[in-house]
Amino acid sequence: MTARTGDLVIGRWSARFRGRRFACATGYGGIGDKVAEGDGITPKGRWRIVMAHYRADRLDRPELVFPVRAISPADIWSDDPLDPAYNHALRARRHPYSHERLYRADPLYDLVAVLDFNWPNAVPGAGSAIFLHRWRKPRHPTAGCIAFAPRDLWHILSRWQPDARVVIG
Repeated sequence: MTARTGDLVIGRWSARFRGRRFACATGYGGIGDKVAEGDGITPKGRWRIVMAHYRADRLDRPELVFPVRAISPADIWSDDPLDPAYNHALRARRHPYSHERLYRADPLYDLVAVLDFNWPNAVPGAGSAIFLHRWRKPRHPTAGCIAFAPRDLWHILSRWQPDARVVIG
């Protein structure tokens, strides 16, 4: 898979961006072709960052080249293939389908960038919510997202250019 200058290139345990290397964590299922929701695979391919969410009670509003929205306790991301809003952000205090809360007690999603994997026209069950976010601890595997040390995540997102892609695999 060919990367261009300015792309974020993701490997199993490290990433390359604008001449620097960063440690990262990927899915516990490795990097490959997604086969199902919850398979733990970080999907190989070329993706774009389409938006970011942040915790306004913990961070100042970041000035980034893609849309940025503050999250509240009602913000969720649908991960249920039966949900008509599958693989989309929603605001709901109660939701009848499986979902992930974006507003978390831990700092994992204090700043989270959303990739266009299986979005906006989501195929139910093909995989949801591939994010760039901070890691739980160094290189601790994710459920399929890409995680970085907080300082490295900020370094990458604050230098992002509109034509850049996330190249995985």
